[in-house]
Amino acid sequence: MKVLYRKLSISMMSLVCLCGLSASASGQVSGPPGKVDVGDRAPAFTAKDDQGKGWKSTDYVGKKILVVYFYPADMTGGCTKQACGFRDDMKTLQGKDVEVIGVSGDSPRSHQLFKKEYDLNFTLLADEDGGVAKKFGVPLKKGGSIKRTIDGKEETLTRGVTAARWTFVIDKNGKVVMKNTKVKAADDSKAILKLVNSLK
Repeated sequence: MKVLYRKLSISMMSLVCLCGLSASASGQVSGPPGKVDVGDRAPAFTAKDDQGKGWKSTDYVGKKILVVYFYPADMTGGCTKQACGFRDDMKTLQGKDVEVIGVSGDSPRSHQLFKKEYDLNFTLLADEDGGVAKKFGVPLKKGGSIKRTIDGKEETLTRGVTAARWTFVIDKNGKVVMKNTKVKAADDSKAILKLVNSLK
């Protein structure tokens, strides 16, 4: 009787595993909450932009290819190189229906200073509590502040959380077509251009 029960339990476990794999393969079941992989439907999210206004992903998904790149902090070395790369390639990206969104734990005020200092031509979102990053499964560390001199005046830039440097690309169907967890900051925009060209 014990042997029969054990065989039945193993069979049931195997069936559950197989069903789970089948559902995942069909794209009907995503990973655990907060984990987003290629092929998954991107989570909807809202945040304040660099002007302090509300920004909704649903206003763009279906109309544009959406690049959502998470970065640690405004006005720091790697993050500045990454942002300037997108700035320099923006005309080409926009010509391919691409909307670029940078997301960090910095405040809207910090984003304004960052954009002004480097003439950034795309939207930055303030994810001060890490809510957007959590929806995408992006690792977070505690926030902090840095001092920078901008226009001859010392400014303190604050961030509620510090996100890992991850980049996602969402196609016009709302599906994640790229997830990069090992981003090379200075080359990120070029990697996006290469991917977008392959989607055409």
